[in-house]
Amino acid sequence: MSYSSTDQQHAPSADARAGQSSTKWLWLSAMGCVLLGGGTLLGMLLAGAQSPGGIDPHAAPRPITPAGDLAEDEKTTIELFRRCSQSVVYITAISVRRDRFNFNPIEIPAGTGSGFVWDEQGRIVTNFHVVARAATDDDHIRVTLADQTTHLARIIGGAPDNDIAVLQLETSPKNLVPMPVGSSGNVQVGQKVMAIGNPFGLDQTLTTGVISGLGREIKADNGRTIYDVIQTDAAINPRNSAGPLLNSSGRLIGMNTAIYSPSGAYAGIGFAIPVDTINRVVPELLRHGRVIRPGFGIQIANDQIVRQLDIEGVLILKVQPGGAAEEAGLQPTVVDENEQIRLGDVIVEIDGTTIRNADDLFKVIDGRAVGDTVSVKVLRHGRTDAEQFLEMDVTLRPLP
Repeated sequence: MSYSSTDQQHAPSADARAGQSSTKWLWLSAMGCVLLGGGTLLGMLLAGAQSPGGIDPHAAPRPITPAGDLAEDEKTTIELFRRCSQSVVYITAISVRRDRFNFNPIEIPAGTGSGFVWDEQGRIVTNFHVVARAATDDDHIRVTLADQTTHLARIIGGAPDNDIAVLQLETSPKNLVPMPVGSSGNVQVGQKVMAIGNPFGLDQTLTTGVISGLGREIKADNGRTIYDVIQTDAAINPRNSAGPLLNSSGRLIGMNTAIYSPSGAYAGIGFAIPVDTINRVVPELLRHGRVIRPGFGIQIANDQIVRQLDIEGVLILKVQPGGAAEEAGLQPTVVDENEQIRLGDVIVEIDGTTIRNADDLFKVIDGRAVGDTVSVKVLRHGRTDAEQFLEMDVTLRPLP
């Protein structure tokens, strides 16, 4: 019997039968591996549940070991914080501006920092730079007390030269706790200090350290030098400004105002305005709204200009009419009839203290009061053949 061509096409070849057999073996091998792997994993889990280092369904919290007594210095610090933190506040200055499109008022944060209660009448002491940008009638200041109540406040007065401002709460909260005031005149390098403030908005934060240095000088925002500043290694971070610096008795010895840091973060060097300065400036702000400063009534040249003229001292540019300098006979810089600049008097010494630049002048005057008479030595007609040194008495008068 013979096969037709059609029957020959449907009959499977030997190669096709071999391929089908190989495919079946691959599927069987794969299923075997899956079953074997699942069994192995299940076995590992069961073995882990039974082993000492694995999952324990009966696990429970460990018993608490009784704590020993706190050290005496820890108890002192805890009590100091509980007592003094009641006087520390958190301040937010809000600047109100108009939307450029619809002219609706928009509140913009203009400054945040710390502060402390000065008296039971609701006066708050803080840094001037914290509230300086909220000085218009539309702007306002919010003060959050230790009990977490928030009150509106207004600026009574500010002393930008000292970076000090005094606020008045608009309401009269009860049970205000004024910060106990100490003295900075007898503080010593090495003594323990504590700083309380609101760094990064974290309220009521305590840091500790020691006094690292005394008699430091830092620049206020207006460029004037603040003298006799206290240096500490107690951590003072952003928004810690105006927090109190306390001694181990819980007495105010300074107000934190600045840090030295190349990166802007705390680097172990903080500065505080001494409380003796605060205690002198705050009463003047309460009485007058500003510090009544004594002075000569003069306008002086920039130190850089004086150095370019190769002169050491403070060059007088203008003299205020009717002021202390005019009355004493000090001469200003003028342009003569030949249109040549004639230098005014150069102050080189006050009461025996050498005056080399404007900072020296301000430091001497800041230590005097209105009505004090000082002996002033000046260089007259500098850089001319008529150059001479003169001495005269000047009675200081209040600056406008």
